[in-house]
Amino acid sequence: MKGITLPALGSFLSLSSTLLAGTAAVSPTLSPSPEPRIKFSVWIDTGITANPSAPDDNQNFGRLFDDRSNEPMVNQMTLNLERTLAPQTGELDWGFKLQLLFGTDARFIHSLGLLDHAMGSSIYQPDIPEAYLNLHFPVITEGGLDVKLGKFATPVGFETIDPRSNPFYSHSYIFNFGVPFNHTGALFTLHPTGWLDLLGGIDRGVNISFDDNNDSLGFLAGFGLNLHEGRVLLNGATHIGPETPDNNHDLRYLSDIYLIWKVTGKLTSVTELNYARDDGAAADGYGVAQYLSYAITDKVSAKIRGEIWRDDDGFYVASFAEPHDPMRSLGGQTVIDPRTVGGGRTTYGAITIGLDLKPVVPKPLRGLTLRPEIRVDHSFNGTHPFNQSEDQTSLTAAIDALLAF
Repeated sequence: MKGITLPALGSFLSLSSTLLAGTAAVSPTLSPSPEPRIKFSVWIDTGITANPSAPDDNQNFGRLFDDRSNEPMVNQMTLNLERTLAPQTGELDWGFKLQLLFGTDARFIHSLGLLDHAMGSSIYQPDIPEAYLNLHFPVITEGGLDVKLGKFATPVGFETIDPRSNPFYSHSYIFNFGVPFNHTGALFTLHPTGWLDLLGGIDRGVNISFDDNNDSLGFLAGFGLNLHEGRVLLNGATHIGPETPDNNHDLRYLSDIYLIWKVTGKLTSVTELNYARDDGAAADGYGVAQYLSYAITDKVSAKIRGEIWRDDDGFYVASFAEPHDPMRSLGGQTVIDPRTVGGGRTTYGAITIGLDLKPVVPKPLRGLTLRPEIRVDHSFNGTHPFNQSEDQTSLTAAIDALLAF
């Protein structure tokens, strides 16, 4: 998840330690090997979104990463190398992450100045989603202070670029249009207690790395609460800064808060609230998403997501038909494809139902997850943004295969 997950990680590590301790008590002659700090992982995510309306522009309006209708895509082929933080009380610690990605998702998660116009007009592009150094200092509080330096995924919002931690193949309106994707700068996380994290940071702006679309910095702030032994997690974060090209004064506010409630061992609820405001355009966007997930077996989970998101001034929601139009728009350039359009002042609603299926397969493929879904999008105020601006409602069916090593 995008939010602050260190409390949840702490709960997991504590549970793991308890289980290991129990094992050692039963077999005192066996000593479990410590988990390696440096980890290398690979994942491939590929899918297809079927749209029975078959729009001529080949676009599923209002969708980013699953934007192409009736066309198979390799969204991500990702290499991930990292050393996770595991500090001992009173000791310094360090870690890092380097992530290399190739696929259709790169079109939307680029940061200005870093591979943002690679590969010509192809929808398949490279990117470096994360490249940062992580430091832990045993200062201020017993839990200490973590400092992340470099390019990192945003802590704002529930859904993530990493498909392994997303409930569905498709993304919410909140993720696509209401929060940042990445930051380049410094992120500080203070651990005052075992159940509270406080976050603050400074960056070059939303989805900015080596090139900036103005000369102003942005700021991050947030918190994370871990309650009831990890059964309830509450994370909130906001990013504030000028984001309009060649405008150093008018602020954009991107704020999000979500609650994860493990109702039972099988049922999990997530409730997310989102608000976006751009002073330069005098534009507001806001909405809510509700997720429910139920583990039917250890191989099958059923999920549902319902959401409403209001683009009050037709500023945020769009469909980008040409591969470089997202970066042209971010950089203040004129988009070149006439099929790149907005949806106007619209209240969007969507309901998505799906499954997580972990088939029994040979060992090399044991990290395989299949995620079929059916999704209905609708305009609640009479606009017709879908299927080449002709329909008030859009129906899609999708499936992706996520293979992780």
